[in-house]
Amino acid sequence: MANPTHRHTRTRRDKRRANWKGQMPNISLCPACNEVKVSHRACTNCGSYNGRKVLEIIEKEA
Repeated sequence: MANPTHRHTRTRRDKRRANWKGQMPNISLCPACNEVKVSHRACTNCGSYNGRKVLEIIEKEA
């Protein structure tokens, strides 16, 4: 297997790594309780998804 014969500069190395950015998750409002939730996931506040209740939310006692 071939090995590089010349060293790449810092600029070439950094240009290759320039697109390693994090992405913000897509967020939307829950139609049932109007809380912010991640798209295509069940709501963590009320447990509904696609107009029906899919999770049973248990309240923690403080």
